[in-house]
Amino acid sequence: MKKSMHQEGIWNVCLSRKINASRRNLAFLSCASGNPIDDCWRCDPNWKKNRQRLADCAIGFGKHAIGGRDGKIYVVTDSGDDAVNPKPGTLRYGVIQNEPLWIIFARDMGIKLKQELMMNSFKTIDGRCTSVHIAGGACITIQYVTNIIIHGLNIHDCEQKGNAYVRDSPEHYGWRTLSDGDGVSIFGGSHIWVDHCSLSNCRDGLIDVVTCCHTWPIYVGLWPTQSEPRWHFS
Repeated sequence: MKKSMHQEGIWNVCLSRKINASRRNLAFLSCASGNPIDDCWRCDPNWKKNRQRLADCAIGFGKHAIGGRDGKIYVVTDSGDDAVNPKPGTLRYGVIQNEPLWIIFARDMGIKLKQELMMNSFKTIDGRCTSVHIAGGACITIQYVTNIIIHGLNIHDCEQKGNAYVRDSPEHYGWRTLSDGDGVSIFGGSHIWVDHCSLSNCRDGLIDVVTCCHTWPIYVGLWPTQSEPRWHFS
């Protein structure tokens, strides 16, 4: 049944109150930056030793996304890419593993992906304190997985790739048809939080969300740098 304007107004007010309550709870440890997510983790001078705390700082629909909070730290040391047989130390090797992982970067780097980066469940890609650019090739695909956090990445100049084999777990790789060229493509995922990322100049859209509903919470908070950002929600 279609909601009346009155019902819609009540729903919007309730949602606003829930978000404001989340902000107030995070502000309990505020460093007065004005951003409740930043304040939640930046107040700790030793935050680099407890990076996983970021998973407790989300607000909005993706606030239950834990990413790789309960797993080990995985450090990306190699900017190279192999879509089928990724080397240890590369970003792709980390995101396809079966266990939870909190993925960080050893240094500033640019990563040109040869094919879509197919993420496995319970992963965090944490670009804080480094300048990481995923650009000039394929970009990120989140498909039928859960608990993903992507924070602090620069994703731009994404291109169409595909008609190739791509690995999505240590045990499996499969044929991928031509991709759209989105910065981040989300298809049927759940508990996903994309935050503090910059996206621009992608072949199709910046973020494309397909087959999503209110039972599959997703929260996006970022700063698009295109003059006319393109958001696709289907």
